[in-house]
Amino acid sequence: MMSPNDIASIERATLDAVCPAEVHEFPGWLLPYDPLPIGRAQSAVPLAHTPLALPELLHIEAHYQERQRPTVFRLPEGLIRPEIGDALQAMGYSGHHGVLVQVAELAGLLRLAPPDAATLSASPSAPWASVYTADGFDPVDGANRVQLLSRSRHVVYACAGEGENGQALAAGTGSISQGWLSIHGMRTAPGAQGRGLASRILAGLAAHAAAQGVHRVFLQVEDDNLVAQGLYGKAGFVTAWRYHYWRRPPA
Repeated sequence: MMSPNDIASIERATLDAVCPAEVHEFPGWLLPYDPLPIGRAQSAVPLAHTPLALPELLHIEAHYQERQRPTVFRLPEGLIRPEIGDALQAMGYSGHHGVLVQVAELAGLLRLAPPDAATLSASPSAPWASVYTADGFDPVDGANRVQLLSRSRHVVYACAGEGENGQALAAGTGSISQGWLSIHGMRTAPGAQGRGLASRILAGLAAHAAAQGVHRVFLQVEDDNLVAQGLYGKAGFVTAWRYHYWRRPPA
């Protein structure tokens, strides 16, 4: 069970890492805005896991509409009573794209690989960025992720493996804030999976956090990404909660 303080600190740490262009705070909520189409950077999220009330959702919707922004809610399961779900659906919203929030202790990550098996840098490097736009990935999505992950002052950048032209084969970022290491942007180039590169990224980021006295880590993984979940399970990650994005279809 996660404490209320843990839940709030994880949500704040998430936005510290993805660093939206703007973040507004409404009582009990964080309301980020960003022009890039990355879900966590542009979806309203509650800071407490208490049942939702329709008036607060309507207030948040009006807040986004006043700023001519689409309204997206990032809502944990268990908070949506049937009548609230029915009201959201009547307003044109639907929930999709399930994501697991998982937590672990750093010790499990440190056992995955030697702590120096990844190359870490305080600023985004060309080998790190090259992973996100490697052949086989959507180049527009990759460029967006590089831009978003490069903003935060809390982030360290990790890459591992070496392909052609000095490009890395795996990459990820670790953000240290709110008492947590949070893992973001884990990516392995097509054709390089199964070589333990992601394990090297996780171990390197964990060693960096441990050196700064941080011992807890969280990440977010799509609920249908069973391969990644298998690796994270070996590192000791367990699911704290699941959420869905609630949005209207594009006009």
